Amino acid sequence: MSEKTGTTAETTAGSGTTFQFRPRKVRYVATAIAVVFVVVFTVVAFLLRSEWTGAYFQTSDQVAMVGIGVMLAIGVLMFARSRVRADESGIEIRNLIGTRRYEWKQVEHVSFPDGASWARIELPDDEYVTIMAIPAIDGERSVVAMRELRRLKAAAK
Repeated sequence: MSEKTGTTAETTAGSGTTFQFRPRKVRYVATAIAVVFVVVFTVVAFLLRSEWTGAYFQTSDQVAMVGIGVMLAIGVLMFARSRVRADESGIEIRNLIGTRRYEWKQVEHVSFPDGASWARIELPDDEYVTIMAIPAIDGERSVVAMRELRRLKAAAK
């Protein structure tokens, strides 16, 4: 793994190298927000029974509050699981939910439109798929990843 860019290039049997990229800043922010959710909802759960609020809170209400914090944390951490893998034959994109692989012959362009938050691959009939693993917030790391994806796309022709 390149320390500066956070990319990996793995050699796989028979297919050359595989390029893999994951966001860095998004993972840090998502992890911090997830921790805050769990801590805040846990503190609120303990404070529910400490003062009279006009309602009777049970232990089950406290457990539910912690559960809500955990569920929100899991939702935020879904942003941290994004990844893109590419090789000479195609590109595999894992976003919030699910992973999908596209052969390079299906992909018309790999682009990063002006003002966009994430890169994308453009497909026929004006369709596109967002690559959440390559966010604008990662700056130079995202530029390096885009160059590599474009190089692999060009090599596949």
